[in-house]
Amino acid sequence: MEGNGFIKTGQPCWCGEGSDNTGVNKDGSAHCFRCNKHTGNYEAARAGEDTNVSQSDSPLESSESFKAILDRKISEETCKAYGVKVAESDAGISRHDYPYFDPEGREVAVKHRYTKDKRFVISGDSKLAGLFGQQLFKGGGKYLTIVEGELDAMAAHQMLSAKYSSPVVSVKNGAGGAVKDIKAQIEYIESFDNIILCFDMDKPGQEAALKVAKFIKPGKCKIMRLPSDYKDANQMLIADENAKFISAFWNAKLYTPSGILNISTMKEKFLTKKYVKSVPFPWEGLNRKLYGLRKKELITFTGGAGLGKSSVTREIEHHLLSTTRDNVGVVALEESWEQTTMGVVSIEANVRLFVDSIRQEYDEALLAQHYVYLFEGENENRFFVHAHLGVQDTDSIFAKLRYLVLGCDCQWLIIDHLHMLVAGHTEGDERRTIDDIMLRLRSLVEETGCGMVLVSHLSKPQGDKGYEQGHSVSLSNLRGSASIGQVSDTVIALERDQQSEDINEAMTSTLRVLKARHTGDTGIACYLKYSRDTGRLTEVEDDLEFSVQGDMIL
Repeated sequence: MEGNGFIKTGQPCWCGEGSDNTGVNKDGSAHCFRCNKHTGNYEAARAGEDTNVSQSDSPLESSESFKAILDRKISEETCKAYGVKVAESDAGISRHDYPYFDPEGREVAVKHRYTKDKRFVISGDSKLAGLFGQQLFKGGGKYLTIVEGELDAMAAHQMLSAKYSSPVVSVKNGAGGAVKDIKAQIEYIESFDNIILCFDMDKPGQEAALKVAKFIKPGKCKIMRLPSDYKDANQMLIADENAKFISAFWNAKLYTPSGILNISTMKEKFLTKKYVKSVPFPWEGLNRKLYGLRKKELITFTGGAGLGKSSVTREIEHHLLSTTRDNVGVVALEESWEQTTMGVVSIEANVRLFVDSIRQEYDEALLAQHYVYLFEGENENRFFVHAHLGVQDTDSIFAKLRYLVLGCDCQWLIIDHLHMLVAGHTEGDERRTIDDIMLRLRSLVEETGCGMVLVSHLSKPQGDKGYEQGHSVSLSNLRGSASIGQVSDTVIALERDQQSEDINEAMTSTLRVLKARHTGDTGIACYLKYSRDTGRLTEVEDDLEFSVQGDMIL
């Protein structure tokens, strides 16, 4: 009957009794599964010219009967329940016949599985058929389990029925056709309270399970995860792992869309959460407000032009180098790498070495000593600086930021400043550009776990008083987009009246916390006084009474 392998199936029979019951072989012979006859020349038989038509004497055409499928450990009782018959030859079972029914319970097709080469042939009209086994179970029950294949359906039902009466059905066409098959029967499927997907544990099976789960009514669909040694339900039955299968059934997890977590399943991760250690700021007022800097957070410093934002970031860079073992990456788009490096060395020296006249008079041996302390020996390969001065395209900058974290192992990134990144973006208006950049910065922080310090400019204030005259700052003053404040974990503003006639006031900046996602403690944190002799920012006392919020996590 097999000839040399079917190349066409679902063809009309020459006998006229069936429209799609015939399989045609490569050699032109054919077999009709309805009349169980064979012809050596299908085209001739269709034309009424072939007299070589006979009842097939192939061992595959032996009488069909209900019988246990021993190599799959499927019992005769299970085969009878699902209506599955087998055909035998001298070598044993040679074919399985899986009946398919329409939603009204009428048999409309049979899928024939040949055990020798695992080939399938369908007789009848499978388009009219529901799921395999659907006719056995009325809708509206507590549980419905859906698998990928007929043998898996019978195996799962057999294992579950040892203790529970649980309906199990199969899609018609494996993982590839699962979505289409289930959509066609969605009303029946969703009549059950719980829908358990037990698809194969390979990539196609699991991807199909997720696709199916997305369109089933929320709160109904659960996905089974079988033990890693087993691909499907039938493998577990063959291995006598009924108990493990039942356990996997009851442990099936409710499907939730990507990005939505079912907290009932998160207990272990919740109780074993690792707390992120904080690194203290160089200034205690900020520590009282914010409990320090933390990795996986984005901190934005803002302030008017010339108010000391770069001085603050240099202090933080030096502080991270001298108090931690973490690597630090700096992208300062308005200065060269020499200026960035000299700024950090100046803090170590307590001298304004970034001023050329002071640098020329400074002792070369002492300068080298500071450099060695900061960047060699134990600190070797810890400080990385972007070497390009001026605007570059945004994608290029982000490639370098990613390299600093992944290639140079930088746990901290300092970016000075946001609006130079915006200048490198050639498309769209400023607000949309800032929104895009802030989301990309946030994603980089989340993906890599680094800590990020970002400098942002302010929009022009209303009225005659500018930021250089001590104008107070709010989140609404951030230049270009509200996303700067929304995406940042912390926003800190520098305020200073640099035009004050009082020299102390002119040299003293107020650090105001505008946003603090970690602590929620906003307002004035501390006052930093700039020294013209050392170039350092030193915290100074004020009459303001600070509210201590508790010990910082160190």
